Amino acid sequence: MWISDKWEDFSVIDCGNGEKLEKWGDFTLVRPDPQAIWNKKNPKKGWSTADAIYNRSSSGGGRWQVKNLPEKWQVKYKDLVFNIKPMNFKHTGLFPEQASNWDFASDLIKSANRPISVLNLFAYTGGATIASAKAGATVCHVDAAKGMVSHARENAVSSGLENAPIRWIVDDCKKFVEREIRRGNKYDAIIMDPPSYGRGPTGEVWKIEDDIADFIKLTLQVLSDKPLFMIINSYSTGLSASTIGYILGDELGHKGTILSEELGLEVLSTGLSLPCGNTTRFIAK
Repeated sequence: MWISDKWEDFSVIDCGNGEKLEKWGDFTLVRPDPQAIWNKKNPKKGWSTADAIYNRSSSGGGRWQVKNLPEKWQVKYKDLVFNIKPMNFKHTGLFPEQASNWDFASDLIKSANRPISVLNLFAYTGGATIASAKAGATVCHVDAAKGMVSHARENAVSSGLENAPIRWIVDDCKKFVEREIRRGNKYDAIIMDPPSYGRGPTGEVWKIEDDIADFIKLTLQVLSDKPLFMIINSYSTGLSASTIGYILGDELGHKGTILSEELGLEVLSTGLSLPCGNTTRFIAK
């Protein structure tokens, strides 16, 4: 498991009974977590006094119960700054377990000793985009949701990257890649964080179990002849960490190393690590 354990502004205080108690800067949140099916370690400590709680609805979805929370606030990870805002479906605009991938990408970009171009697909609010740009890469950030791209641009400004070489694209990721293939554009590194299920801006349906293999093969057509790395994330319980690794290994195994692991966050109350999805990494020879 790759643990994102270098945070100062974020921590998982406790988790269990399908929930997690987190500290985001100066504020604490309680959010659902399907992996935390064990009992809470400290059920009376901090849970009832959290600044906001996301309550699931029996009919699906849910809503935030806010006690003491601004509309948005900031957290830092090393030299990166992110704007946090409670959203629909329990989200906050950031997946802190991805910090391990940000460090991985940053280290490779900095040590490449050549200009690196990065394509970030399903890029959400730009954690990987900002980390890559901060490390010196040129980045193309693509997401189908206009609001998420706007949030990502705000994060870039907060991180001092308002003039960084980042292209901000609102588009269906598959259609964008197809156009890049026709244009002959190439990238030295590709990052993708596809949803388990989603729809594009004009109703395109995405289901990761059905579409990821073909999408990986399509995307490899825009990988440069001298690639640096790839990162593919999956939060679907229907795919193991190894599955994406096998798919990518069939295509790129002869060009480098393929590694697949769970991502995790340390739980302060127990010292254990909360599983937070899977990641596959390709590192070129």
